[in-house]
Amino acid sequence: MASSSGALPPTRRPRPGPWPPAPPPQPQAQPLSWAKRTGFQPRVSGESSATASAPSSGQAPLPRPPGAPADLESGPPARPSPALPPPPAAAATNAKQQQPPPPPQQRQQPPAAPPARTRRRDSDGGRPNGQPAAAPLPQLQEEEDVPERPAHVKYELRDSPGIFPVVIYGFQHYISMLGSIILVPLVMVPAMGGSADDTAAVVSTVLLVSGLTTLLHTLFGTRLPLVQGPSFVYLAPALAIINSPEFFGLNDNNFKHIMKHLQGAIIIGGVFQVLLGYTGLMSLFLRLINPVVVSPTVAAVGLSFFSYGFTKVGSCIEMGLLQLMMVIIFALYFRKIKLFGYRVFLIYAVPLGLGITWAVAFALTASGVYSYKGCDANIPASNNISAFCRKHVLRMKSCRVDTSHALRVSPWFRFPYPLQWGTPVFNWKMGLVMCLVSVIASVDSVGSYHASSLFVATRPPTVGIVSRGIGVEGISTVLAGLWGTGVGSATITENVHTIAVTKMGSRKAVGFGAIVLILLSVVGKVGGFIASIPDVMVAALLCFMWAMLCALGLSNLRYGATGSSRNSIVVGLALFLSLSVPSYFQQYGLLPNTNSSVPTYFQPYNVASHGPVDTGFVGVNYVLNTVLSLNMVIAFLVAVILDNTVPGGRQERGLYVWSEAEEATREPSFLKDYELPFKIGRAFRWVKCMGL
Repeated sequence: MASSSGALPPTRRPRPGPWPPAPPPQPQAQPLSWAKRTGFQPRVSGESSATASAPSSGQAPLPRPPGAPADLESGPPARPSPALPPPPAAAATNAKQQQPPPPPQQRQQPPAAPPARTRRRDSDGGRPNGQPAAAPLPQLQEEEDVPERPAHVKYELRDSPGIFPVVIYGFQHYISMLGSIILVPLVMVPAMGGSADDTAAVVSTVLLVSGLTTLLHTLFGTRLPLVQGPSFVYLAPALAIINSPEFFGLNDNNFKHIMKHLQGAIIIGGVFQVLLGYTGLMSLFLRLINPVVVSPTVAAVGLSFFSYGFTKVGSCIEMGLLQLMMVIIFALYFRKIKLFGYRVFLIYAVPLGLGITWAVAFALTASGVYSYKGCDANIPASNNISAFCRKHVLRMKSCRVDTSHALRVSPWFRFPYPLQWGTPVFNWKMGLVMCLVSVIASVDSVGSYHASSLFVATRPPTVGIVSRGIGVEGISTVLAGLWGTGVGSATITENVHTIAVTKMGSRKAVGFGAIVLILLSVVGKVGGFIASIPDVMVAALLCFMWAMLCALGLSNLRYGATGSSRNSIVVGLALFLSLSVPSYFQQYGLLPNTNSSVPTYFQPYNVASHGPVDTGFVGVNYVLNTVLSLNMVIAFLVAVILDNTVPGGRQERGLYVWSEAEEATREPSFLKDYELPFKIGRAFRWVKCMGL
């Protein structure tokens, strides 16, 4: 003790910090945006796109994050469980982002503790709107193979894959959407009393108009790789017009007579859509259209045909169920099986299922399974004297594959031309119905524009480009009315699913496929072959197509807060009322056991003759009873009113964020994506609704 009394006192050991010690801070060039802090996926909504490099454009920077799922098959990463603490590195990174760097004299102090976990709130999907949350834990992807490039598709909008890939992918893109293109006329023409030759002619016309309008849209519309064609949105109002009271009792040429009225109504609706797009009204209307509105509206389009689907399948239950099961097996159970690097079963689920079922039906027909002694399927049931034949004639027509003569009577070459059915008849009440339906078609297209742009383009389009696309769709609908397809033309909803599955986003491939459709429309035997598909197989395919349409509509909900009770209630009310309100209109005034010339599966579209609205004006009654009996109209009205009046944050609602025109036009890549060809856009720069 004495020898150490003159020594200096020992240095006081510093106070130990927290254990385990936090990792050393890592240098970071830029602070993460709120989208990356919350784990929000940029391919899902434009809300994730506000970055340090583009703070006000609100667009998703490309290339996309490597952690984003490769396609729609892999969902967004799950949120971390509340019971698990965040990873130490993520917690330290969040703490460093939320606190400024300490002065030099305070750097020896222990690092700040991570921010306290925010209490989960149900009203906004589990986190306060716009505030950072703990970084999600690393999640395993559903797919075993990780894509080589960060983008979602192999070929993006302006890519030139080469002649051979363009041909292959062009065929693949359209074959995967075959059901959406060809099935609409197979339902409508028989409902109008048309013959097998009439069906083949309408199918050829649909192929021609679909090819022309797709080229028109890829050149002068949004320029996104979106196939245009007969939309299911127009099918329900077209069936309502077909079953109007003024068409009851027609005996001769009822197909052409009804088609001319449909043409006039479609042309009026197309002109209204042109005005909606090119006058700039769509730019204002976009403020009301959000994922919570698009989701139930598109879903209601698929749900509205439930009375037709299995009712027709039941006429030959074994063939209908086989067709439906084949498509389900290929599209779901075999969706991950790859041949030569392609998901063949998922991409070609519809044609493969149709081919197998058709072959089985042909074998059963040839073996005499559906042959009944003394009965002829071509003789109407009312003309059969034998009760045995009257009992089985419907089964023979539905199950046999040789009852249609469309392929035999169709010419080798047919040239669809405008006004081939005669001069259109313009009826103001039918035209007004189509005008209102064109608004629903525009809502459907807006969702497709935004979703597809996140896959294939550098940014979502501007509001002006969206308006330009709607205007071109209006022109396409006018062309469909002039040629006589029976329904209006619009962006097919399955485009987004097809792009996600085929990984093809090049508009050159889509343009090549459109040229092929135009060439096939001239070959009359192609239309005859499609028209000879048995009705029960068509109904089974439509069951799958309408179910997928409903699913694609509901998938828009992933854009907003998943657990939001606000969004769930709005969508639930819209869907329930879209089924209940039209059912009230369709059943009003109907007496039970009433003999009607209208088939049971078409009776929901006969509401104009017995609806509850009675204003004293026949035309007004027709419009209101018809419009309010359409499921998609009720779903849209309920959703747009509730979504725009019930309070909710931008992140919770998942609002669409479109590119700002001033900032987007300064980016060369954006101009190459959306600028009109042949320098046409320079002459219309002063028109805001033209986009560029």
